[in-house]
Amino acid sequence: MEEIVLAAASSYDRKYYFNKEFDTIPDDIKTSIQIMLVSFTMEIGGLLSLVYDEDGLLYFRTECDEEDILYDEIGAHLKIKKMMVVHQDLLEGLQLFYKVFYLGESLE
Repeated sequence: MEEIVLAAASSYDRKYYFNKEFDTIPDDIKTSIQIMLVSFTMEIGGLLSLVYDEDGLLYFRTECDEEDILYDEIGAHLKIKKMMVVHQDLLEGLQLFYKVFYLGESLE
């Protein structure tokens, strides 16, 4: 099993992507994810993805083009740490959702 991208945003083409496989996620949660990712790319630049690993753990992945001198790598790591704290409940809920509905784990 490989990684699965839940959502991603890019400052380069100013696009947002949400994986249609997860359409059952409520719209207000989808909106929260979109705001989180798009605001990151507007402030920091580059690309930001919210990704499930093969064990169902959810993490942020950020990257930038090699020529992008405006990308703030230190700011990116600080912003991600802050988002992990501020949005802890949302991220934990998304992780639990994936583990139960996609990996078939029980809530026990």
